[in-house]
Amino acid sequence: MALIVATTLLFSLAYADTKKPWDGSYKPFNGEYLVYSGDLGEQQAPTKADRKVSFMVEGPLAKEMFESIGPDQKDACGTLSGLRVRQKGDLDCTYDKDHPSAPYTCHFGLNLRTGKSISGSIC
Repeated sequence: MALIVATTLLFSLAYADTKKPWDGSYKPFNGEYLVYSGDLGEQQAPTKADRKVSFMVEGPLAKEMFESIGPDQKDACGTLSGLRVRQKGDLDCTYDKDHPSAPYTCHFGLNLRTGKSISGSIC
């Protein structure tokens, strides 16, 4: 009996992690960006003195980011409509079950003049 349990355990462990091992290589991702000046709520064309970029990431990378920065924010913008929101620093990610083609979305930004991280969305 112990032999059967041990054999079952070994086979379970062997097949438990069938994911490709981490190899340190870059992977493609789905996303968009906006280069602008001013504030996100009132963005304007970028200028030489004021140039920022907001990134929007979707798909598997957004899901991985969302799962990495929990827990959900309970009183965040959009949560009343069923949107799940997670935020760490200038990174915010959402999960929207009503958007099945791309339920996970993350935003973050950079001030291109200072190189500092900034928020990539307003809500």
